[in-house]
Amino acid sequence: MARVKGGPKTRRRHKRVLAQTSGQFGARHKHFRKANEALLHALAYATRDRRNRRRDLRRLWITRINAAARLHGTTYSRLMHALKSANIQIDRKVLADLAVRDPNAFSAIVQAATAT
Repeated sequence: MARVKGGPKTRRRHKRVLAQTSGQFGARHKHFRKANEALLHALAYATRDRRNRRRDLRRLWITRINAAARLHGTTYSRLMHALKSANIQIDRKVLADLAVRDPNAFSAIVQAATAT
């Protein structure tokens, strides 16, 4: 059986990796070996941080809700318990958005939750 060399395929793979690392500094965008390592790390970090972004946003929403709740004389945990007890189903993202953009609506929700 004849020997098969991988020239065109290897060149295509190298060019693809180098194109993906074109914004990197130094050898990380010029030399395939360094570029490949940089790309593998970058993709791993991107995957990890897509999950961490959700965690960070939830933390931000909770902080905003807590700050707004304290202006109305309650705390985050008491407010969330009151919302569950009053059967008001509103998620933290929307609640935080209301706290920042529409304080009147947020205060109405707090009043409705704490009334029961």
